[in-house]
Order: sequence, then C-alpha cells, then structure tokens
Amino acid sequence: MSEAGAAGKGRESGLLWWPRRRSVVLDSALALVSGVECVLQAAAFADRTGLPSGPLALLGALAGLTLLVRRRRPLAVLLVAIAVLPAQMGNLLALVGLYTLASSEAPRRITGALAAMLGVGTMVVTYLLMDQSLDPHDPEMPVWFSVLVAALFGVVAVVPPVLLGMYVRARRRLVESLRDRADGLERELALLAERAEERAEWARSEERTRIAREMHDVVAHRVSLMVVHSAALQAIARKDPEKAAENAALVGDMGRQALTELRTMLGVLRADQKSPAGAAAPAGPGVTGAGAPGGAFGGAEQRAEDGQGRPGPSLDQVAGLVEQSRAAGMAVELAVEGEERAYAPQVEQTAYRLVQEALTNVHKHAAGARARVRLACREGEVAVLVQNEAPAGGGGGPSGAGLPSGGNGLVGMRERVTGLGGGFVSGPTEGGGFRVSAVIPDRAGSRRPAAGG
Repeated sequence: MSEAGAAGKGRESGLLWWPRRRSVVLDSALALVSGVECVLQAAAFADRTGLPSGPLALLGALAGLTLLVRRRRPLAVLLVAIAVLPAQMGNLLALVGLYTLASSEAPRRITGALAAMLGVGTMVVTYLLMDQSLDPHDPEMPVWFSVLVAALFGVVAVVPPVLLGMYVRARRRLVESLRDRADGLERELALLAERAEERAEWARSEERTRIAREMHDVVAHRVSLMVVHSAALQAIARKDPEKAAENAALVGDMGRQALTELRTMLGVLRADQKSPAGAAAPAGPGVTGAGAPGGAFGGAEQRAEDGQGRPGPSLDQVAGLVEQSRAAGMAVELAVEGEERAYAPQVEQTAYRLVQEALTNVHKHAAGARARVRLACREGEVAVLVQNEAPAGGGGGPSGAGLPSGGNGLVGMRERVTGLGGGFVSGPTEGGGFRVSAVIPDRAGSRRPAAGG
C-alpha cells in the first residue's frame, strides 16, 4: 500500500507552488470565477459612480486573478480583497482569501486583525449601499436596523471562512501528527525487529558455542583415554597378552561410554524428542562396585539433571574420572574436603567437566606426570583444583605424541565457570607443571545427607 501511495504521489507531482495537479485546476477555476465577478461588479460600480468602466474592469480582473497565488501568498490575496472592497468588488476573493489565510500557518493575530478589517469594511459598505438605496418618499428606516443588517453582513462575510479555515488547519495538524507518530512507530518496529534479529543471531551463536563445548568435553576425554590405552596396547601386545586384553576391554568400554553420551546429547538437540528418564550409561571401569575408590563421591553412579531435566554428569562421578585416568597409567590423587552437599545441576556438571578437561590435558601434554585433583565442598560454592607435576623427561611418552589439541579446552572451561559467576585461573607452576583452579558459586544449593548417614 505504501508503494501504491508513493506511486500515486509520483503521478500527482506538483507544479510550482501547487502540491497536486488538481489543485492547479481548482485555483484556476476559482480565479476565473472571481475575475468574472469582479469585472461585473466593476461595471456596476462604474454605472453608479460615473467612473470609466474600462480601467475598473481591468482592475477587477487583475484583483480576481490573484486567487491563483492564494496558496503561496494568502496574505497578499486578502489585502487585495480589502483594497477593492470600497469599490464593492471581490466577494468571492475575500471569502476564499480569508479561508486560505485562516487555514495556513500564519499567526492568529494577523488573521484576526485582517478578518476584523474585512468585517468592518463589509459593514460600512453594506450600510452605505442601504442608505443610497432608500427612496426619499418612503418613511425613514430606523438607523439601528440599518446598522444591525450591516453587522449581520459583516459577520457572515468573516466568521464562516475563518471557522472553516481554523478547522482545516487543526485537522491538517492532527493528520501530520498522526503521520509522524506512525512513522515513528514504524521506525521503532524496524529497530525492534533488527534488535530481535540480533538477539536471535546471538542466541544461535551461543547455542552453537555451547553444543561445540559439550561435544568437545564428551569426546575429547574418552577419545584421549582410548588413544592412551591403544598406545599401551600396541607396546605390550606381544610381551603381556593378558594386560593387552585388559587394555582392549578398557578401550571398548570407553568407546561405548562415548557413544552413549553422544546419543544422549543428540537426543537433547532434537526438539520433538526427549531423552528417556531412566536411561543410564554403561558403567565404565573403576566406577561401579569394588572398582570405585572410596571417599565422599566414590562408588555412586548417580547422574544429576541440568536446568531442563536432562541427565548430566555430577560430582558423584568425579571418582570415576580419576579411576579411568589411573587405569590409563596416570598417577592421580583425589582429595575431597568438606561435607558432602547437593549443588545445582549446572554447578555439578561444570565441576565435573572441569576435572574431565583438565585430566584430558594432562594426558595430552604431560603424559606420565603425577596429577592431583582437589574438591572443596563449601557452603554456597565448590572449589576445584587440578594440578600436575612436570612430566618425567620433559613430557612425551607413548601417548602424548599422537594426541592433537585444538586449543579450546581452557577457553571452554573459562566460559563455563564465568557463565555461572565464578572465578577461573590457569597457568604453569614453578615446578614446571600446570594448574587449573576454579571457584564455582551455587546460589540455589541445598544440603543433603552424607553417604551412609
């Protein structure tokens, strides 16, 4: 509709001071009628006064034709109408000129002053005409009657065009105000739509980052351990077949765990499906029964749920991570301080992923080095520290050479922790090792009874 309106405006392009072509036709018709009227009135005035009719007719024609410029010079048109008023000419010129001036943006005091002049002039001319038309043989008409009739003519000549012009002026202002408001609303809607698109793009980018981080955490740790066990399997396959078979079983278990976690994540990504509430991942080595180490989080294979009810890793499974690294040949020490507590699912998942990625980095970059995992359970927060010593012989080993690194592990850990309002620190230690430390606040934590209590 806006395009059609723009096309209509283009077709009705203005000429000189006229906004539309039909305005040219209207003003030309009014000027022609006014010119003819003034010419006829000039001839009648010449007959009554004995003045030459030719100059008066020419003057009347010029005065009537001034209506052509009423939109550009309404004040000049009204002044011409007042000037020819003593010659009893320009009734249409006065009405149209006064209406145009009242409907324009001219100051009201000027419009009022000229309207008063026109009204008084009309009263005087009307009174004189009535006085001249009286028959001397007729009874004399009362003066007050002549004044009253003249005043009525003056009011009728002034009030209607002024009121109509003021109404048109107010209506025009209202339409312009509504148009400006509509334009403003349109701009605001466009801005809101642009911001909504920006927010949607930001949300999509955040979701892509979150999915990439989850995929990295799920795959990197399991695959890194599988590479370590594969390297060990290759080294001892001929020397110790029983140990090689044990490592092969570990590789299979870790592969199944990685596939289970990937299936769970892909199921979460489907909007029309949900992961089964009772689905449980196959237990890995060192996580169930006698294989799990003791301690505050040892031996439990519970899975916390995130904010949307999806199963996710919890602090109870940190011991399983440590045991898997021990099975891969890493010397890992686990220390849990404080009373066992229940934290928000996001907090427990972040702490789990932090330990998982830190141990994965030790496998990649410091194979053979001793590592220490420390969890401090406090009121309203959990602190995590993963620190490894310098690897013997400067690193390397059979497992470290074949593990690529994308450089996103520390970035993902920092994003997880800072996203929950916590603090994250990582860097080398004085002894040549590496340390990852974080404090993760829990703003909705609740206490739970200790194991076996």
